[in-house]
Amino acid sequence: MPTVAGALILVSFLVARVLGSDGISDLFMVSAAVVAGVPIVVTATRALMVKDLSIDLLVSVAATGAVMIGEYWEAAAVTVLFAVGHALEARTMSRTRSALAELVAVAPDVAVVLREGEQVEVPAGAVVTGETVLVKNGAKVPVDGEVIAGTGALDEASTTGESIPAEKTTGDQVYAGTVSRGGFLQVRATGIGADTTLARIIHRVEEAQDAKARTQAFIDRFSTWYTPGIMVLALVVGLTTGDVVLALTLLVIGCPGALVVSIPVAVVAGIGRAAKDGILIKGEEFLESSARVDAVAVDKTGTLTEGRPHLTDVVVLDPDLDRAQVLTWAAAAEAGSEHPLARPILDAAAAEGLVTPGLPESTEPVPGKGITATAGGYRLLIGNAALLDQLGVADTVGAARVADELAAAGRTPMIVAVDQRVAGVVAVADTVRDDAAEAVRRLHAAGVTRVVMLTGDAPLVAEAIGRVSGVDEVRAGLLPEDKLDAVRELQQEGFTVAMVGDGVNDAPALATADIGVAMGAAGSAVAVETADIALMGDDLLKLPEAIGLAKRTATVMRQNITVALATVTLLLAGVFAGGVTMAIGMLVHEASVLVVIANAMRLLRRRQGTTAGPSTATTEPTAPAELVTR
Repeated sequence: MPTVAGALILVSFLVARVLGSDGISDLFMVSAAVVAGVPIVVTATRALMVKDLSIDLLVSVAATGAVMIGEYWEAAAVTVLFAVGHALEARTMSRTRSALAELVAVAPDVAVVLREGEQVEVPAGAVVTGETVLVKNGAKVPVDGEVIAGTGALDEASTTGESIPAEKTTGDQVYAGTVSRGGFLQVRATGIGADTTLARIIHRVEEAQDAKARTQAFIDRFSTWYTPGIMVLALVVGLTTGDVVLALTLLVIGCPGALVVSIPVAVVAGIGRAAKDGILIKGEEFLESSARVDAVAVDKTGTLTEGRPHLTDVVVLDPDLDRAQVLTWAAAAEAGSEHPLARPILDAAAAEGLVTPGLPESTEPVPGKGITATAGGYRLLIGNAALLDQLGVADTVGAARVADELAAAGRTPMIVAVDQRVAGVVAVADTVRDDAAEAVRRLHAAGVTRVVMLTGDAPLVAEAIGRVSGVDEVRAGLLPEDKLDAVRELQQEGFTVAMVGDGVNDAPALATADIGVAMGAAGSAVAVETADIALMGDDLLKLPEAIGLAKRTATVMRQNITVALATVTLLLAGVFAGGVTMAIGMLVHEASVLVVIANAMRLLRRRQGTTAGPSTATTEPTAPAELVTR
């Protein structure tokens, strides 16, 4: 429509100049106003039917009045410029939603499944849970599932934002929409159709980009009162001065078009940019809250650390034993334990080819201290010094001192005793993420003033992690309810708090924080559905990136509102001062819309230094796993 109307305006000028016929020229000019103005009038009428005095109504009344008083050029200029502005706004919004369009585009259409020993190609939605899906080189993964055979490399950018292909082998998880860059995988389908990670992300991005929060709600309320206010002002000025042209000009100049688009275009652009980078922000409300975050509470295990503890030390204290024997007894005691720290000890014993007595005859956990077990006729203890005291085992070889030294070095120690005699001390540690210190530095650079680590570890162990990662404060020995209290304390001190955790034992704290952040949420339905922000990849640097993007988006919102209000104010002043006509005012007004749109679209560009990758963070010794709290 704007193109046709623009052509009619050009014809009108040509007719007036070449033929000198004002009547025919005016006919073309009115036709241009009608062609461009009819959709505007229709929109205004529909809004009136639901008792909404929209901006389109201002333009409709102004253009109609201009035609009635013979100001055909003004009528055509106003409607065409407004229509062009609408078209540009729609095109821009479409472009800013490109992240969602790209997600939809990667959704696979077909799958190759094994049925009765035959390879059968079926629609992706027809795959049955539990079926074996074949993923060949170059193919899209059609389902969420677990690799049951084969090896390959998958491009997971559509879910995690990580461009480097991830190696996959038996037991690994794969996600729908990822693309094979080599190899051949057999995958057991665990999530299909709407139950895939990709489908959940698409659904959440749709909701997020359409949601409204406080700033947008304010703009909506402002427009609701502003439109009738301008109409009343124009009516009063027209009746007072008798200048109909001035009244109609006020109607046109008063259109706050830039104000109306200032927030939505910034929100959609910000959320779209985040989605491309593997950051799922659940809506404008959380985007705004994230922009105010000035304190971050982080869980330790799996967040600041890798979450994969391994054996680091075997200290022999009984002169009649050697390293292998101490580790063998430790593994024998842990063989019947469900505790996370049992696994690294058992794995280390197996890797060294040590033979344990098999499953213990009995295992009894001692909460907060360790376990006792009976294996091969021996009574075994493994735990802390308090366990020795409780069971009357004399520490004559300085086991408690050794344990304290290991804890101070960032390891989690466990004293091993056999038949009331201390054998030695074993220690495990969880490696601090290479990017932990860099992530904390970037959080500070993004305006976060306090980064607090919340952990159930003992103080010595927790302090070691704190020194390596560079957090501002360490709170150790916390239960889940203690983490909740810690978040509340920060809020009571006036901080806007983001809590980062795994969404399970940290659930109370995540729910209480102003922003709950789930890390490594790809494939986790609970995290995608419940977290305010989900970092789809297991990448800690995405956290400062998310907060930084939220703050930039909030800045763009404020800039856009300032531009929009300043433009309207200056134009209205220009109308009363003289010199600003209806056409000139509308041209300036539409220029302000373009400025607002262009400003928001800056958010679509990836900023230098925001991509996650290998960091030169810390090369200090590994830090500890969780303290034994059995």
